[in-house]
Amino acid sequence: VETQMHYMSRWRSIRIMYLTMFLSSVGFSIVIMSVWPYLQKIDPTADASFLGWIIASYSIGQMVASPLFGVWSNYRPRREPLVVSSAISVAANCLYAYVHVPHSYNKYYMLTARALVGFGAGNVAAVRSYIAGATSLTERTSAMANTSACQAIGFILGPVFQTCFTLIGEEGITWKLIHLQLNMYTAPVLFGAFLGVVNIILIFAIFREHRVDDMGRQYGSVNFAEESAGLDQDTEGNVDHVAVVAINFLFFVILFVFAVFETIATPLTMDMYSWTREEAVLYNGIILCVVGIESVVVFMVVKALSKKTGERAILLGGLLIILAGFFVLLPWGEKLPNIQWQEIKNNSIPQTTSTEMPTLALSLPAMKLAPQSTAQPVGCPVTQPWCFSTPKIYLAQYISSDVLIGLGYPVCNVMSYTLYSKILGPKPQGVYMGWLTASGSGARILGPVFVSQIYTHLGPRWAFSLICGVVTVSLFILEMVYKRLIAFSVRYGRVQE
Repeated sequence: VETQMHYMSRWRSIRIMYLTMFLSSVGFSIVIMSVWPYLQKIDPTADASFLGWIIASYSIGQMVASPLFGVWSNYRPRREPLVVSSAISVAANCLYAYVHVPHSYNKYYMLTARALVGFGAGNVAAVRSYIAGATSLTERTSAMANTSACQAIGFILGPVFQTCFTLIGEEGITWKLIHLQLNMYTAPVLFGAFLGVVNIILIFAIFREHRVDDMGRQYGSVNFAEESAGLDQDTEGNVDHVAVVAINFLFFVILFVFAVFETIATPLTMDMYSWTREEAVLYNGIILCVVGIESVVVFMVVKALSKKTGERAILLGGLLIILAGFFVLLPWGEKLPNIQWQEIKNNSIPQTTSTEMPTLALSLPAMKLAPQSTAQPVGCPVTQPWCFSTPKIYLAQYISSDVLIGLGYPVCNVMSYTLYSKILGPKPQGVYMGWLTASGSGARILGPVFVSQIYTHLGPRWAFSLICGVVTVSLFILEMVYKRLIAFSVRYGRVQE
């Protein structure tokens, strides 16, 4: 029987893991809005394509580090990989604050800094494996939902912190003795480094190693003072690797489609609604903030709902909602989007004689030119041939899709982690969690590349149709392995489902 002291210590340690997850996501999002202007300031040779590498470097670093930290957490006290990963993130944030100092190759220093921040965020595998091992089957869904909620809150609050630090200004304060510029670009990462130091202190002061089996009975662990003789017969049995591979694939699809959704939001709204860059960033920022709040609410609701319906049914429902969200985005109307009038004026009209104007008018009967009062080109660019034939996606469609995807994604995220941890059972899960995190990181790398190529050359109809196809395939795979997605202890008859 678990003592009250052990129970309190176990949950204090789990809450430290919540904080670690929160800080990992803050490390990604706290500079995401200011990377491009800061990059332009420190290295004018950097272009937009290099910005893509800097954004992707975080996910690449996390993809490499997750299996490594997962293996480490299996064989050594988890405090070690947690502290080392947090220290790497702190050092990387400090490096980011000093990328302006070198006289050349500044963009490569920034790339290195962001890759190291992502490498430090590879501790997600150790965090989730600890939570899986420190909770019983009845506690697992709630704990995983709380973990994902903390991660989502980190993504939401990161840009908020960045906005607060804009009050410092671009020049800010310079501390010449240590060559430190404290401005709107460096203050957020230094704040992130400070939070990382606080997290390390809390890991040393509060975190303790705890393990319980699926029924909540205490196990011995590497560095827990009340270590028992070891694991009992409940660890005997093989993991269902078909179910493991299936969840990895489903998780990849879930992260892939959400990365597509995040990436396509700004260019899609600029093309369809003739928004300027500033309007697209502002309006989509508000929409993503609302979607983030919606996700946090869903994380809380899904904990209670899973007790009535089970995780598999909720995962199936979440995928169906995501499918509906992208299906809604398909162009269905007849009205074409506005075309960037500057490019038509500069490229097409000067090359067209007065006798050819009726031909131009006949060839583009439904085309409308974007208003000429804006200072920058707005509307769908003529360099994208599909703009002349693909119907406009109405704003109501876009908002409806945001709501549906904001509902389906958190459901699938939580259920994937919960089912995965239950399938793996009481054995150390660090390696497996590392691979799951790596698959998610790979999806965040490939998603933007996929959608940027398909959308630019073929348009939203092809892009969203392919996404619907991918989600449909995932639904078929889920149906094929549905009966195998059960807890390790249930599979071997030790616990009733």
